[in-house]
Amino acid sequence: MSDAEITTETPTGHSRRTFIKGVIATGAVVSSSSHLFRARSLSASAAVRASMPRMISLNVNGVSRSVDVMPQETLAMTLRYKLGLTGTKLGCDRAECGACTVLIDGVSHYACSMLTNVVRDRSVTTIEGLEGADGTLHPVQQAVIDEGGFQCAFCAPGFIMSMVALTNENPEPTRQETAEALSGNLCRCGDYNKILNSAMRAAEYARRTV
Repeated sequence: MSDAEITTETPTGHSRRTFIKGVIATGAVVSSSSHLFRARSLSASAAVRASMPRMISLNVNGVSRSVDVMPQETLAMTLRYKLGLTGTKLGCDRAECGACTVLIDGVSHYACSMLTNVVRDRSVTTIEGLEGADGTLHPVQQAVIDEGGFQCAFCAPGFIMSMVALTNENPEPTRQETAEALSGNLCRCGDYNKILNSAMRAAEYARRTV
């Protein structure tokens, strides 16, 4: 079919074919503009990341450690693969299971969901930092051993760090308060009753050392 046959003149003198061509051209302009703005945004983000210092100093377990860190690197990755502190476990890697829990300025946090660059000026404590200089276990660690609180124990470091944060904040928690404080940690073996027993014993031991 020829152009003449399918062209219908509108009152303004524009054909349907001309209108369609205009729509296509407008879409192409919008698409290219969107691509241009997105490219500029990505370039700006890349420039910001490139300007961030790679070699930073971290205060981990009371010791200043220099480490080469990528801008998008999480604290869990840095601790495990750069500093060799493998007590911090990677479970879900999406801030759900709590296996990577560490203390930052005394407060429990998921290390898998925090960028290392964010904690440069803060104090980080991992499970390796709980033991005393003379080898004495932290009261929470001793309580877990005495109660036999875990089966496979993959989740144990995260639970222990949450227990430490709890006993530091509340040395006399009820069992319900303890359960709520540990609700951000998951046990794949389902040993929650023994874990709560360990936490209650840990609070008891912690009170003795005060």
